[in-house]
Amino acid sequence: MTFTLATWNINSVRLRAGLVTRLLAEEGPDILCLQECKSPVEKIPAEVFAEAGYPYLVARGQKGYNGVAILSRLPIRDAGHIDWCGRGDARHVAAELESGVVIHNFYVPAGGDVPDREVNEKFGHKLDFLTQMRSHFGDGRPERSILVGDLNIAPREDDVWSHKQLLKVVSHTPVEVDHLGTAQEAGGWVDVTRRDIPEGRLYSWWSYRARDWDAADRGRRLDHIWASPDLAAAGHDSRILRHVRGWEKPSDHAPVLARFDL
Repeated sequence: MTFTLATWNINSVRLRAGLVTRLLAEEGPDILCLQECKSPVEKIPAEVFAEAGYPYLVARGQKGYNGVAILSRLPIRDAGHIDWCGRGDARHVAAELESGVVIHNFYVPAGGDVPDREVNEKFGHKLDFLTQMRSHFGDGRPERSILVGDLNIAPREDDVWSHKQLLKVVSHTPVEVDHLGTAQEAGGWVDVTRRDIPEGRLYSWWSYRARDWDAADRGRRLDHIWASPDLAAAGHDSRILRHVRGWEKPSDHAPVLARFDL
């Protein structure tokens, strides 16, 4: 079995449904995981994606915030979700392929602007979320599993435009990187993107605040594809579609892709 998997923080699936169908037409991933859909499940334009050749949808949603969805042209079944931190947020959903491979789609909290949980509750929520991920996957190490999504952390020095300048900026602080690393280690997850592209700067997000995001190129790699150890060797051909960030009225994230030969 061979399939291509993509993950993309779409920043409103209804507003950018046309960009989703464009990506599906131009790149043809077999599975597309979306985050920050900002829509109740019943209002996701599933019929539009079905007409584009993706009749299978597993999603969790809420009005105006969060939201995760998995679109597929391969048969998938809903494999549930976990309500991390017990807040009722739509930040995780899982789907299972007929082969038994489980895909986890995550939208980790951004964490606000101040990297101090004593004064910023959002930052504390982010750290608690990651701690629960560590405990969950550490208690039962995943097999035949893939974890993707906007994890809202750029862990490596070359995952950001300036390691020194971002050390105190949320998404690259040492405490966040440590929390993400322990969650990854607990599950034995392999960073497929960086295993395929081990060297050089690599970004998947560029702020809307930049007047010319492409020229400034102050990016961060916030979007990830991980695989359980038994599937890691099957993942390859990783790439980030930087040019998609330049489409009209884009998300501030670019899609990340990998192919799996099982």
